[in-house]
Amino acid sequence: MQRTQTTLDKALSVNIDPMIYGTFAEIGAGQEVARCFFLAGKASQTIAKTMSAYDMIFSDEIYGKEKSGRYVCESRLDKMLDKEFQLLRRRLDSVRGASTKFFAFADTVATGDQKKKYSHGWLGIRFQAHPQGEANDIVMHVRILDKYRLQQQEVLGILGTNLVYAAFNDTQDHKKLIGSLMENLKAGQVAIDFVRISGPDLAHLHNNLIGLELVRRGLTESILFSPDEKIVDISDTLFNKPLLVQRGLFRPVTKTHIEVLDYGEKHFKKTFQIEPMTLFELSMYQAEPSEKIDEEEFLARVKSLCLLGHYVLVSKFFLYYKLKRFLRSYTSAPIALIVGAYHLGGLFDEEHYTDLDGGLLEGLGKLLDSTTKIFVYPNKTETSCTTSKTFNPAPSVAQIYHHFQHQGQIDDIAGCDEINVYLHSDQVRDLIRKRDPKWEDCVPEKVRDLIKKELNI
Repeated sequence: MQRTQTTLDKALSVNIDPMIYGTFAEIGAGQEVARCFFLAGKASQTIAKTMSAYDMIFSDEIYGKEKSGRYVCESRLDKMLDKEFQLLRRRLDSVRGASTKFFAFADTVATGDQKKKYSHGWLGIRFQAHPQGEANDIVMHVRILDKYRLQQQEVLGILGTNLVYAAFNDTQDHKKLIGSLMENLKAGQVAIDFVRISGPDLAHLHNNLIGLELVRRGLTESILFSPDEKIVDISDTLFNKPLLVQRGLFRPVTKTHIEVLDYGEKHFKKTFQIEPMTLFELSMYQAEPSEKIDEEEFLARVKSLCLLGHYVLVSKFFLYYKLKRFLRSYTSAPIALIVGAYHLGGLFDEEHYTDLDGGLLEGLGKLLDSTTKIFVYPNKTETSCTTSKTFNPAPSVAQIYHHFQHQGQIDDIAGCDEINVYLHSDQVRDLIRKRDPKWEDCVPEKVRDLIKKELNI
């Protein structure tokens, strides 16, 4: 069995490759990545220059000012990569460009301490896969989870070294790349919540598949797709936004799902007197860890939801309170989670909260507050209709349920007479499987056309 290379092994491997040559520019946490390459030995064969610009005036003079006034952001990293890579090629291309794969590594990081607990940063590399080739980029946003500054700096050094090594050795596929980035790091030390790949030599890598792999491995709790199907930074996109979230499998998304969201938006405006940002949420949670996820099929569902003009959150959450806790880390504005009445039984199932000392009461207490509500959409069939008012919880949780209901934290968003019979995804999927043309009237027009194209029908 081949042993995993240490961080210094990786740095030395790069250092002794006569074709790799570049610069390191690091802001915020010391020259932790460059230090690994110096410690490994033979660094003079790889490093043309290292630099840090801690003073904001110096940094702005070198890279220009950010409109946002921030320094730990994606645009700052991009400017660093642009500046350093162009400078490297301008000065050295005529001298050694024919035999060298140039690179520029950059990071801009804010480390934390006991008082300032949030430590995060942007890391990236711009590199040539072959001499005189076009540039390729690997950029990522990370949250460093260790408590102490020295540990955070060590993690940054490992992660940055992994990134440089992976760029030249481990870009065969997205799983190989993510695995290489995490080598020599322990679970719970770092979260990678955004990766962006670009360049002609990385065209075989799919950013969206990389995003799903991050969630699948538990390297991040969630990723966010914009309506144009691109993964975007969650912290910037959701910052202090009022949120309306509809959870589901959406296999496929039906006209009922759209109707539910419409009613939810109207009720949100009425309740909070503000326009919400709407999200569909797809969970990659698996009851059986051994169960495999069909990545292409999953992305097809994401595509269909984005096609309708909505943001799509992909997570590994199962319990609602964990989803709410995650969203609360980005916004203090009102949040409403839409729940179909047929899911109320699961929401109030005590078995789901056995890991909490306070059981179901603690879980619901973490979920619901004055600015977080459950919006219930009726479950209407040909013969019956269930709402939050007609739902009968188990006797052991009835008082808890009625407490939250009376507080207005569980609220119906429509009446049974206002809506159509609930159309579930599995019903539509069954019609599609049978090639019954009735399915075409069950889904939004854009989704219908997408399904017909994919199935060639």
